Amino acid sequence: MSAVLPTVKSAEVGAQRIVFGVMVAFFLIGPALGMYPVFLMKVMCFALFAAAFNLLIGFVGLLSFGHAMFLGTAGYVCAHAAKVWGFTPELAIVAGAAAAGLLGLIAGLLAIRRQGIYFAMITLALAQMIFFFCLQAPFTGGEDGIQAVPRGKLLGVLDLSDVWNMYGTVLIIFLAGFLLIYRTVHSPFGQVLKAIRENEPRATSLGYNTNRYKLMAFVLSATLSGVAGATNALVFQLAALNSVHWSMSGEVVLMNLVGGLGTIFGPVVGAFVVLAMENYLATLGFWVTIVQGAIFVLCVLAFRRGIIGELGRLIRKPL
Repeated sequence: MSAVLPTVKSAEVGAQRIVFGVMVAFFLIGPALGMYPVFLMKVMCFALFAAAFNLLIGFVGLLSFGHAMFLGTAGYVCAHAAKVWGFTPELAIVAGAAAAGLLGLIAGLLAIRRQGIYFAMITLALAQMIFFFCLQAPFTGGEDGIQAVPRGKLLGVLDLSDVWNMYGTVLIIFLAGFLLIYRTVHSPFGQVLKAIRENEPRATSLGYNTNRYKLMAFVLSATLSGVAGATNALVFQLAALNSVHWSMSGEVVLMNLVGGLGTIFGPVVGAFVVLAMENYLATLGFWVTIVQGAIFVLCVLAFRRGIIGELGRLIRKPL
């Protein structure tokens, strides 16, 4: 039995490395295949956002209906820091991520002691408070948002106004965030999170402070969501209200359902599918939401574990 387990584990790692290589190759050659670089940058930003959200719901079992507040807050802080304070792009992204992490700490301390629908409703209520703050605060620009955000020069050298420099920067940020999540999930800390998801009372009986672990996961998820939001604000040179609206929190849930909850690569696939539908079905006008709804229902019925979850089941290797 001991000889079989390492073989199975190495096979799983090998499969994940192959999928990771395919994902990196896709983003590297995507522009050469005719995909717009700006669209792929948006996919990478939201894939990181979805992966950060999946860290919370897929591996801890906490459903947040207010994760858009971290994405949007970081976007506003990053845009304001770059445009008004004159921060360099790397410092603006760090400022946005720090603001999201601080907000995550405050929201986590308020919500983490509750479970199920109560936790979800508290996060939704906090997110709505942030939405109305962003709507009324003088520095956010109200309904117009913060526009014409300068991308600046990365480390004072790389001009991000060039689309390919920006594309490479976004790719590096996405891969760094993705690998951090991967390492977290496969660390002893990640194993405790999975234990909490499966049976929190038993994890408590083993001596783990489950609230502390959940709070740490919540803050990490919020911070990475902030990195995604800040990067997205630089890509589009805009911080707008739609990034803090409750519908954005619902959209990231759909991304994970389509891709596969509790999988490593599911959020990336889900983000690409959802954003591709929004982008390429936009010409349908009013019918786009109906078509999207039909596709989502089909995915839920045909792929109950999500696209990546079903593929992993077929090849019997978790992806």
